[in-house]
Amino acid sequence: MAGQVEDLTPQEVAQGIADGRYLLVDVREPNEVAAEAYPDSVVVPLSTFDPKAIPDPAGKQVVFACRSGKRSVTASMAAQAAGLAYTRHLAGGILGWKAAGLPTKPGR
Repeated sequence: MAGQVEDLTPQEVAQGIADGRYLLVDVREPNEVAAEAYPDSVVVPLSTFDPKAIPDPAGKQVVFACRSGKRSVTASMAAQAAGLAYTRHLAGGILGWKAAGLPTKPGR
């Protein structure tokens, strides 16, 4: 399955997080996360992306997210190139997340 990325909708990702099935990995840069953040995510910026920096998902499926859905695909491909089966991303990024009416939190 290497080289393929599965699009997930904001609703699918939010439900997966709520169910404890997904670990959301935000690959936006620190200044972007400082402005606005996903409620439940870990941050691994794409500019310094190292798949080994992703915390152990502890049985959860890793889902990458960014601003619009482009960098999350790049991160997924990079993780797959490193031998990790991380094939999912949030289509539409945080823009789609907000358009779906899902909450964000002030940056950290």
